[in-house]
Formats: sequence, structure tokens, C-alpha cells
Amino acid sequence: MQPKIIVILVLAALLLIVLIQNTQPVTFRILFWKIHISQIIFMPLMVALGFVIGFICGKVNKFRHKNKET
Repeated sequence: MQPKIIVILVLAALLLIVLIQNTQPVTFRILFWKIHISQIIFMPLMVALGFVIGFICGKVNKFRHKNKET
């Protein structure tokens, strides 16, 4: 197996363990809203949001770097 796949599998397993152990409800407050949601749903949403923000920041940085060269 490739090392990259092993690292991804280990991280996915750790994330799954954390999710299974955190099932209690949490209150998410943003501005005027209060959202009551299970932590097992909230955590993957925040992980996905972090990946999306990181992906967008990476693309913007790459785009700026590419335009700087021309």
C-alpha cells in the first residue's frame, strides 16, 4: 500500500472514533440563531467546511501566484 493511502485510512479511523464517542447534542450559536444539533452531525460539517475553505484558499493563492508570473 502507498503511504498516502495508509495515512488517509488512519486519519479516517481516528475521525470515526471521535465521532462515535461524541453523540451528545450541542447548541450552535451564530448571530441571532441558536441551532440544536447532535455533535455527531456537527463535527463532520465543520470538518467539511474546513476542507472547503482550505481548498478555496489554495486555489485563490495558486491563481494569484499564476497571475503574478505573467
